[in-house]
Amino acid sequence: MIYQDTINKIMDTARIEEVVGDFVSLKKRGTSLIGNCPFHNEKTPSFNVSVTKGIYKCFGCGKGGDSVRFIMEHEKYSYPEALKYLAQKYNIEVEEKEESPQNIEANNARESLYVVSLYAANYFSNELWTGEDGRAIGLSYFKERGFREDIIKKFELGYSPDQWDALILSAKAAGHKEEYLESTGLSVRNDKGRVYDRFRGRVMFPIHNFTGRVIGFGGRTLKTDKNVPKYVNSPESDIYHKSNVLYGLFQAKKAIREADNCYLVEGYADVLSVHQAGVENVVASSGTSLTIEQIRLIGRFTQNVTILYDGDAAGIKASLRGLDMILEEGLNVKVVNFPDGHDPDSYMHKVGAGAFKIYIENNRKDFILYKADMLLKDAGNDPIKRAGIIRDIVESIAKIPDDIKASVFIRESSRILQVEERMLLTELNKMRVAKFKKAGEKQQQSFQPKTSFSPGSPYGQDGPPDNLFDDNFADEVATVKIDDDTLQEHEIIRLLLTFGHELVSWDKIDNMYIGSFIMQNLSDVTFEDDICKRIILNYKEEIENGLLPTANQFIKSNDRQIADLAITLSTSPYSLSENWYNKHKIYVRDETVNLKATILGGLFHLKKRKVDRMLISLLDEIKVENDPVNQEILMSRYAHIKNVEREISKFLGSVIIK
Repeated sequence: MIYQDTINKIMDTARIEEVVGDFVSLKKRGTSLIGNCPFHNEKTPSFNVSVTKGIYKCFGCGKGGDSVRFIMEHEKYSYPEALKYLAQKYNIEVEEKEESPQNIEANNARESLYVVSLYAANYFSNELWTGEDGRAIGLSYFKERGFREDIIKKFELGYSPDQWDALILSAKAAGHKEEYLESTGLSVRNDKGRVYDRFRGRVMFPIHNFTGRVIGFGGRTLKTDKNVPKYVNSPESDIYHKSNVLYGLFQAKKAIREADNCYLVEGYADVLSVHQAGVENVVASSGTSLTIEQIRLIGRFTQNVTILYDGDAAGIKASLRGLDMILEEGLNVKVVNFPDGHDPDSYMHKVGAGAFKIYIENNRKDFILYKADMLLKDAGNDPIKRAGIIRDIVESIAKIPDDIKASVFIRESSRILQVEERMLLTELNKMRVAKFKKAGEKQQQSFQPKTSFSPGSPYGQDGPPDNLFDDNFADEVATVKIDDDTLQEHEIIRLLLTFGHELVSWDKIDNMYIGSFIMQNLSDVTFEDDICKRIILNYKEEIENGLLPTANQFIKSNDRQIADLAITLSTSPYSLSENWYNKHKIYVRDETVNLKATILGGLFHLKKRKVDRMLISLLDEIKVENDPVNQEILMSRYAHIKNVEREISKFLGSVIIK
């Protein structure tokens, strides 16, 4: 491995115009250099080199990158080979080494938490397979539970010795710092200052993040002492946030994509058992109630979720109350209930893998219908209870953003509940009208300008409100299919890459970067372009981790689509001729002169675009809707969104002739 200092030296020394100039004849045009692209045949130059940004971009074939990427593409070199080529060109001595965990640990405190977590996972696994107690106690337990060795190894299960400081002593002897053991929760310091292993005497379940790095642990005791908690989990840390993690997702994500469905279970053992049955698209919520973040994590891979419940009626009813969140996120939810008090783990081991797979395939029910059937059994013939259940079911249906899905469930619920479909529709419409009225009241409050508008600026002295849309309105935006907003979405990405690291200098906002400001104002906007969506998600994750991404991060991204778009938006095939001013005395205003107008203009042009599409969609619905009640709802929604559009247009200085 090449030393990072050497890599940095190579990157700092390499000049993009010199590297490319060895293979391409370049000519100056404006602030860039141009030439014929070496990657495809062309007669008119479309190959641009930006000296200031250190990147190249061909606007003909689309290839782009930095000096290393150019050598990799042109010479078909690997990354290390390209680095060595550049090092040789600039007479830089390449120093290579085998990096130890301790060297990595010293480089970055956050990285150290990953390093020590990986060490602990390896330690626990080694104890399970080679330790005397590990094999006799831990491995025996897993095998008694019916888990095969390949499953135990795949999920990197382990055993923590029943000693006060076995892990601590081993980690310190390997060069790891005690502070990182405490920061990850692997060790605990008591009131007397004594440090001891958190998970002593437990079988261990390592928890991996999305990319497969160990970030935490779950430990199960094998003791029968009721005073000892059955499960102990890692506390929150800089690398482990349980509400953002799904146990088994790293092992399951490929299978989830392929099956276009995710099975959701409750515990670690359930994941192992379902996986062992050959159903690999399974995850668990890691000992916490299902969160919005976890639902959205599933939504990255599939829109279909199947909940595998155990047979405990009380537990099922408690879970039903929280699953409306999945519907609100637009996912399709099915439920499988196991008989005789079994959970997925116990049922799989009772009937075997083959019968288990057949059972879950044949017993999946849509969540709404399952909920109706479940609650009706308890209500019996009590009319008051039945009325409450009907409202409960309709409330769940009202969460579904897709109107077609909602209408299908209304029809099916009418049959199950033995209530006229018209009555259910009326109740649903009442709930939606109330929702829109509430959203409208919030919206009206958010549009009160802070100060009067100043001459010469469409934004006034303080500009438009920080956030034009509330969460309810964001739900409505998400229901409309947007297919032509690419230019506006690209403009937002360009603003993030170009100005993200500059400080906001308006509205008396202190110590906020433009990147954070833009992301804060995108919380109500759904991006449709897949690459833009990934960049926004990456940007958001970095900010949540306390970091502000740079344009260079995306330009050098391992995701070539992201890197290509970042390069494209950071470069332009055009440059402004000096003759505009020197000869013609025409002054073209620089967008940096009024960054406030530039940033807010980009944000509100995107929002206006999405609102305009919503209005078009609603007009189409109104034209074909014959039901008076539904027409009233649609007209109310149209009026509300039209007000939003007028306010946005006002801030943008647009003239609407309607």
